[in-house]
Amino acid sequence: MFNKIKGNFNTQTWVLIPIAIAINIAVGQIVVLLKLPVYLDSIGTVLVAVLCGPWAGALTGALTNIIWGLAIDPNALPWWPVAFFIGYMAGRMAQWGFFKSWWKVAVTGFVVALTAAVVSTPIAVYIYGGITASGSSFITAYLLQTGQGIWQAVFSTGFLVEPVDKITTAMIAFAIILGLPKRTVGGYPKPEQVEVEGGSKNELYIALGVVVLLILIAAFVLRGILGG
Repeated sequence: MFNKIKGNFNTQTWVLIPIAIAINIAVGQIVVLLKLPVYLDSIGTVLVAVLCGPWAGALTGALTNIIWGLAIDPNALPWWPVAFFIGYMAGRMAQWGFFKSWWKVAVTGFVVALTAAVVSTPIAVYIYGGITASGSSFITAYLLQTGQGIWQAVFSTGFLVEPVDKITTAMIAFAIILGLPKRTVGGYPKPEQVEVEGGSKNELYIALGVVVLLILIAAFVLRGILGG
């Protein structure tokens, strides 16, 4: 086990982790301030998980929320277990070959989303009473008004928001990796996990198109919920 964990870390991993944490916090803080119904605070975590391995991804996720919570926003701190499992599961999916084409990346995002929804629900209920600082709480509040129980409303919100968020996150990470020089990618512990099956440019264009489509769908759904 120790050797497997150790295999996730080399010099490039340790250089990438603080960069990834900075990306997570910067994007996540913007989303919080704008009260958007997504999170997008795991792009760096997925990058590390895919290029370096699940344990490096898990560490990046946990450290992101710990640093974010202690230095900027205390509300981010309780979510570190969610960030941990996001990084771990993204790394596992990459190990299983699910980061080599755009549709496999979408599957990765969906699996990570389900993991995040399950882990985050008890935290949202027990610590925040279901209403958090995230823009997704608008959906939870609406579902509570329709008569759903707190557990059902919180999990339903997660099931609605997380797939859009995590698939978008995974696609953005995929696009970033496709844009990196092969020599750079080759220096990370797990370069074989991102060997694209199709043409790189085609996969890049498709990934970006999926991101735009998901954003439009999220905006349409949110408008329908809040407007209805």
